[in-house]
Amino acid sequence: MQKLLIIALFACPLLLSGQSTASQIQDEIDQQVWKPFQKAFESLDAAALNAIYADQVLRVTPSGIDTENEFRSKNLDRFASSKAEGVAIDLDFWFESRHTNASTSYEVGFFRISSSTPSGENSVNYGQFHIVLKKIEQRWKITQDWDTDTILGKKISAADFDTKVPREF
Repeated sequence: MQKLLIIALFACPLLLSGQSTASQIQDEIDQQVWKPFQKAFESLDAAALNAIYADQVLRVTPSGIDTENEFRSKNLDRFASSKAEGVAIDLDFWFESRHTNASTSYEVGFFRISSSTPSGENSVNYGQFHIVLKKIEQRWKITQDWDTDTILGKKISAADFDTKVPREF
């Protein structure tokens, strides 16, 4: 019994240091990926948004699979059009789970995109995302990006999103 107690005393700091390391890595990811992602999305800066992604990305949406990075030009076109129309965007999101080690992170969460036009038209879209991040040349980059607006055939709604508080940076 005494040996077990001694082992536990030595193991506890190791376990805690592993948890703080994951937390520190997630803080680094927040600063390198999620804070700039939100800022780029809300300011309709497609070049800044595209820079958060790795050179080669697997992008999956309800529209299909993109392995040729076509999403980048679509971001440029969509954001330019929205800017020209005077659209204002708010992006909120929260994480359902984050599994992180020193070189890879798998992050799942929900998002809400609210948009409004100068003429007073408003829309709100909800979805779920699954993101894989890799540390490439000392920077975290998105390497896989999957999102959907339905779960089990049911459209994601405010009720699904409002179960948690959106992430604040």
